[in-house]
Amino acid sequence: MIKKLDKLIIRSFIGPFIATFFITFFVLMMQSLWKYIDDLVGKDLDLFTIGQFLWYASASLLTLTMPIAILISSIMTFGNLGESFELVAIKSAGISLLRFMRPLIWVSLLLCGITFLFANYVIPYANLKFKTIYYDIAYKKPALDLKPGTFYKHIPGYAIKIGKKDADAKTIHNVVIYEQQSQLQDNSIIAEHGVMQLSADKKYLEFTLQNGHRYQERGSPIDTTSEFIRMGFKEYKKLFDITALQMMQTSDTVFKNDIKMLSIRLLDKTIDSLRKVNDSLAKKLNTDVAAQLHFLNVPDSIWKKTQPLPAKNVIFLTQVADSIKNTVYDNAIQIAYSIKNSYQFSGSEFDNRNREIRFGQIEWHRKFSLSLACLVLFFIGAPLGSIIRKGGLGMPLVVAILFFLIFHLLNMFGEKFVKDSFANPFVGMWLSILVLAPLGIFLTYKAMHDSVLFNKEFYYRFFKKIRPFFKPIVNVINSKK
Repeated sequence: MIKKLDKLIIRSFIGPFIATFFITFFVLMMQSLWKYIDDLVGKDLDLFTIGQFLWYASASLLTLTMPIAILISSIMTFGNLGESFELVAIKSAGISLLRFMRPLIWVSLLLCGITFLFANYVIPYANLKFKTIYYDIAYKKPALDLKPGTFYKHIPGYAIKIGKKDADAKTIHNVVIYEQQSQLQDNSIIAEHGVMQLSADKKYLEFTLQNGHRYQERGSPIDTTSEFIRMGFKEYKKLFDITALQMMQTSDTVFKNDIKMLSIRLLDKTIDSLRKVNDSLAKKLNTDVAAQLHFLNVPDSIWKKTQPLPAKNVIFLTQVADSIKNTVYDNAIQIAYSIKNSYQFSGSEFDNRNREIRFGQIEWHRKFSLSLACLVLFFIGAPLGSIIRKGGLGMPLVVAILFFLIFHLLNMFGEKFVKDSFANPFVGMWLSILVLAPLGIFLTYKAMHDSVLFNKEFYYRFFKKIRPFFKPIVNVINSKK
């Protein structure tokens, strides 16, 4: 049964949480927009495509937005209650801080579960759709925009320049078109004016040019002589294929096996398959090397004697005739080079597979660590709010940003360490949790015992007490000056 005290704390938490969640989500989405703004500008994209792009790009931000919103809202909630002396009244009634935090602990656990389900099922699909749309946008050429005095070179095989464009955006003057039919010659068209328009299916750009000339050069790669043709015209129509300027529609299946598009179950299968491939590569390498070292399979009693390797080599060389020693040396060098190449090729394959395994483990641990971060940051925010006892968006927001930066930097450093093989995936991806969890326990303990951790009067009295101990040192420094 939910008591009135539980309803009070939940109502006090819901409002700040919703506000901070959408504000944080909007800020992070704008950051993503600025990150990809160069790929969006000048592509003549419709609003639906831009909306899809932002929607799928922002989906992956929820796992980062949720911990931040919980941190800020928990600091604000307990700060407001402390500032209005409601916390003092509750504690004076014999209710402990942990009992007061209990309903929000359950809410944080619920949000942890939602974050995990979202990270495991929704974000892989959103990443797949986002990468597909981003690939199409990135490889889409800039929109058709003929600017006076500038060559437009995005139509394959052509460079177009116009001297002037009328207000109707169709009539053009002083048109120059360079047309590259082969690697030997560039044909050209020059016209005084004309009209440009798109075809009905928007696949072709049609130029109706007037009063100009067409210059064409014909030649052969074998014969150095060429034929020059100059043709005047009063009206000339030229079609340009602009299908290359339109956005492609890439299938989702192209990127479906990417690590970031997989759930926990598929990541387990992928990582297991990669490890089996590594095992098969190791067996194949041992088999290939053993096949080239024929002497290992020869029942030679001299070779198998238990003596140092140099002595074995000496005994072996004494058994070889002088006439074939050079041949033996050459064969040995070839075998050594072949074994070296086998190890180098297999080594690069091992490195690639191990890198893919590390990336898969990064995504596997990320789904759990970012979900549990909601609970850890709550145990930092709630006691901090009760210690600071300041509500609003002033001090709570500053403190929340500080701890979020610590959390985010630890996440970035941990992931970087795993990618560079400086740390195993568990330590790297759980680094922020391993560092901040003890801090949350410490702050909760301090809050339960009415800590003066952020009381400036406490620090003023502390420094006042130790000031006499530093006075002789200050006097010595001043005397030396």
